[in-house]
Amino acid sequence: MTLTTPWEDLVTSALLGTDRRTPPAGTVAPGQDAPVALLDAAALHTVRRRAGLLPARAAARPEPAPRDDRRELPEPARRRLAQLLADRSAPAGTGGRRGTTPDLTELLPQWLTAANGHGYRAPAAALPALLDAARGRNDLRPHALAFAGPRGLWLARFNPDWKFALRGASGGAVLPGAQDTEAVRELWEQGLFAERVALLAGVRAQDPAAARALLGTTWSTERAEDRLMFLDSLRAGLSDLDEPFLEEALSDRSRNVRATAAELLSALPNSALAGRMAARAATCVSLVRTGGPTGPTVIVEAPHECDAAMQRDGVSATPPSGRGERSWWLGQLVEATPLSVWPERLGDRTPEDIVTLPVLDDWTDELHAAWCRAAVRQRDARWARALLGPPTASPATGPGASSLAERAKLLATLSVSERASWVAEFIAAHGLSEAFQLLGVCAVPWSGPLGRAVVDALDIARDGGSYPWSFSGVMGLAERCLDPAEAPHLDILTATPDEAEGASPGAGGYWSEAFQRLVSTLRLRAAMMSELTEPARLSEPTEPTDEPEPPDAGPPSPPGA
Repeated sequence: MTLTTPWEDLVTSALLGTDRRTPPAGTVAPGQDAPVALLDAAALHTVRRRAGLLPARAAARPEPAPRDDRRELPEPARRRLAQLLADRSAPAGTGGRRGTTPDLTELLPQWLTAANGHGYRAPAAALPALLDAARGRNDLRPHALAFAGPRGLWLARFNPDWKFALRGASGGAVLPGAQDTEAVRELWEQGLFAERVALLAGVRAQDPAAARALLGTTWSTERAEDRLMFLDSLRAGLSDLDEPFLEEALSDRSRNVRATAAELLSALPNSALAGRMAARAATCVSLVRTGGPTGPTVIVEAPHECDAAMQRDGVSATPPSGRGERSWWLGQLVEATPLSVWPERLGDRTPEDIVTLPVLDDWTDELHAAWCRAAVRQRDARWARALLGPPTASPATGPGASSLAERAKLLATLSVSERASWVAEFIAAHGLSEAFQLLGVCAVPWSGPLGRAVVDALDIARDGGSYPWSFSGVMGLAERCLDPAEAPHLDILTATPDEAEGASPGAGGYWSEAFQRLVSTLRLRAAMMSELTEPARLSEPTEPTDEPEPPDAGPPSPPGA
């Protein structure tokens, strides 16, 4: 029997039957029954997958995995992790109907976040399944790799299916502190790209000036895509002290690097670039005081050209398909202009007053959209509130942002409590049909008022006779984001209501299932958090041995699962 037989070939033979599909060559020994040989081969491959190592010729044993000094998971949490990792695919034959069973797949990110917050290390036996799960889901990778720790990265080196882990992490190396200049210089010059990215971020957090100096030592020799990644690291802790470096980057040979440098500089209201953009925008937007019925009015004269100086400051000359050149240039100028310019420029008015001023010649949408982008870039909560308007206002007739995408970005600039309060009032006024994107920027678990607003809106939709599938996105968010403490208050909604006249046939039963699943999921989340917060036995970390840990993660998935 050979270990090089692909798993997919074994699966095909099993599905079609060995009578119709002969097992792959080398699987059946002389005189052995084909079905028995196929099962033997599957068992061997399963052991190999559990070990997390592809078959290969005997070679020198690798260095032992590094130590992981984080504490062990409590036993109930270990069992829960095994359950979550074993249930990564939806049951077959559900036909789109989810029933009352919680979706464990969607709870895994939340579990990993909590486990990392408590400082636990991943059980060694769970590492293969954990890396497989992260391989299939980009959203899991940061949390899964943090939980896997240095041993997970060590293991990933032996399986090409897990090479993503080596691209996105520092390789498990212990990064030197900013004060250890010699070690920093050596790793910066000789380390892998992921190690260098992590090193730059670490030094930046401790000593921003040292990070800029480190970046400057090799800047001219770095590849364009690497310069872009390194430059992006300056977003953390961005300050006026970064301006000289960013100003030089405006002359970079890479257009993407120039654009990123300009974006970062425009987020510094006192930068020279922000001043240049403000001067340009001031020639395009002004206030006319008229005696007519509209009163003071904003007039817009968009740029007639995009000169070399504008392009150096990050203005893209070529608009996307469907956009006019002049409106495209205007939007970029206003977006990069400090918002503090406009109150004085437009008659000493507040942001709340400015966004309600009439704008001539149908420039309102373009101007307000640029102000929205500026408020997000500059993290200006007051302008964000003005552009959002009251949550009770119609999204189509609000004072500033009209698209849900714009509103979600503006909401992210507000405090957690203010964000939740605004969205709760929006849902109470407009229902759930337009609230999905807005709920996505609210902190988890949702605050009491926000959670109650969502549940009340779902209850109203049920009473209206709608099918729950129309609200499946919001219901899924509620399962992951409602405070688990709300579960006892939702039991009343799990009963099947009497079918109202004019209601969709059978809708009541589907709603009952959906609410039962919601309550079950909330109780499961409460149990998960309780298991992670139980007093854990703090064991002394041990070095890896030749004996594997007892397999507690269940049978691993086949290759490519």
